[in-house]
Amino acid sequence: MYVLPNGLVPFGPSANCTLETCPLEASILKYRPYQGASGTFIAVFALCLIVHAYQGVRTRSWGFMASMLCGCALEIAGYAGRLVIHDNPFDFGGFLAQIICITVAPVFFCSAIYVVLSQVINHIDRSLSRFNPNLIYWIFITFDLASLILQAAGGALSCTGATAADIQVGVNISLAGLVFQVATLAIFCALFADYLVACRRLPPARWASLDRRLKSVLGFLFASILFVLVRCAYRIVELHEGYFSELFRDEPLFIALESVVMCIAVICLNMGHPGTVLGKTGTEPEKDRAWELERISSQERS
Repeated sequence: MYVLPNGLVPFGPSANCTLETCPLEASILKYRPYQGASGTFIAVFALCLIVHAYQGVRTRSWGFMASMLCGCALEIAGYAGRLVIHDNPFDFGGFLAQIICITVAPVFFCSAIYVVLSQVINHIDRSLSRFNPNLIYWIFITFDLASLILQAAGGALSCTGATAADIQVGVNISLAGLVFQVATLAIFCALFADYLVACRRLPPARWASLDRRLKSVLGFLFASILFVLVRCAYRIVELHEGYFSELFRDEPLFIALESVVMCIAVICLNMGHPGTVLGKTGTEPEKDRAWELERISSQERS
């Protein structure tokens, strides 16, 4: 960390530097976040939030909507923090908003996907899953909460540390949360892929009977979780060397592998919104679905 004369503090709760009193190189990022990029991502996540609100209300998919709105709101708050940092790279509140909000937002997107996969399994064919679908979201959401707590606590501690060593303790806690999240996502992706493969092994007539919209939802959900996995892997590498590494201060890489990737992930969830096939509107009753599958099965046997 920079040591400055005249009682000037560049980072932390007691930071009192400004661009007029301290050199930019003394700031934690050593650059002023690009306003155009931050403004663009705020606009994208705000638009996604509005669309998710509309889709959620229209299809009454309240749980999915709540998770997506929380995630989008956190992303917006995080990039608002980057706008504050542009004006004053030493602003502690702006850095706190960025490091906590942007880091933990994907946890809410993942939780929404976990619940949807459980619902999709029950909707298509529960017998194809190796695990009870209800256990899937309880287990993975519990893991997500643990990851959320670690990342949020680590982010808060890293921002309040008085020395580089204290800051690194918080970074390490956040890193542990990210590693845990990546491990959770990898296991989830494996289970998701396994179920998709099982679906493809359905008799041709039964596979053909599945709504095209449902197949589209599955594709977009899987794509979204892969994008989140890529983003989390990048954040692990980024934080591995702490806040004072060149990688942490690489803005183009941050924009490409954090901002753009997460925008694509959220847009995928707009395009593959589960409410179109699982919500109150647009889905056939479960009994009718079961009857239809039984009818197809009887035709195949005859």
